[in-house]
Amino acid sequence: MSEYVIVTETGGDIPADFVKRYGIELVPMHVTFGERSLDDGTFPVSDIVAHYEATGELPRTSGCTPQDFTRVFDRVHAEKPQAHILYLAYSAVTTCSFESARIAAEGRGYVTAIDTKSVTAGQFLVVTNTARFVGANPSATIDEVRAFVEDQVARVRMAFIPGGLEFLRAGGRLSNAAYLGAQLLRIKPQIEILDGKLVATRKLRGSYRRAVMTQVRDFTGGEQQPELDRERIALITSEGLDEGIMREAEEYVRAAGFREITWIPTGCVIFSHSGPGSFGIAALAAK
Repeated sequence: MSEYVIVTETGGDIPADFVKRYGIELVPMHVTFGERSLDDGTFPVSDIVAHYEATGELPRTSGCTPQDFTRVFDRVHAEKPQAHILYLAYSAVTTCSFESARIAAEGRGYVTAIDTKSVTAGQFLVVTNTARFVGANPSATIDEVRAFVEDQVARVRMAFIPGGLEFLRAGGRLSNAAYLGAQLLRIKPQIEILDGKLVATRKLRGSYRRAVMTQVRDFTGGEQQPELDRERIALITSEGLDEGIMREAEEYVRAAGFREITWIPTGCVIFSHSGPGSFGIAALAAK
């Protein structure tokens, strides 16, 4: 019988009750304000807004260091020497975390690292579905577990809409001219995760509520989307998202037949890029 301990980054935005339920180990990503670097999850996202309003600058974000992983791997192995550590990584093309973990895992045959090719709610689904799988299949070999994870990764679909374009402009991901044009035309970009990369795929027009509900309808039943597994869906919220929009989105996906609905509040790393009032949605394509 194998015992597995799942390790992942704080950028997966996994709610605390899921972390506790499945014994998930979190490795901190980092947010830097000027010369001061803090661990993701150790301060409220409101501090990011306050910093931006005071300075006009957004904090910088960075992935986990090899030392971050070494500390977690050492502690888990000391506490559970018979366990196999399964590291399910934040999208490797977006951060240094995966490479840092590989460095820390050198010489440790009890560590397996797999790129989820996702972030926040998409990563949450892969991690928690895997936790359920190993809990229900305690005798599964590492090859069987890897096959399960890779199937999950291949089927993840995730999209989100930033709450506003101000953070994208301030972070250098949107030019000032594009920002002004989008504001004038009331354009809301839809960002999707495609093969691990965050890609702007659509321009949604109108009010934020209208953009969100267009995204929800198209994501869950649009002709261009694959049929989704209706067992679980994750909805992303960030501080400042209108509660009426949240209720309407949840009512819609519930009526669409999704059985387990989880709201994922964005942590500090994701919030630093998407800004306040953001909304997103993630689910798995049906087999």
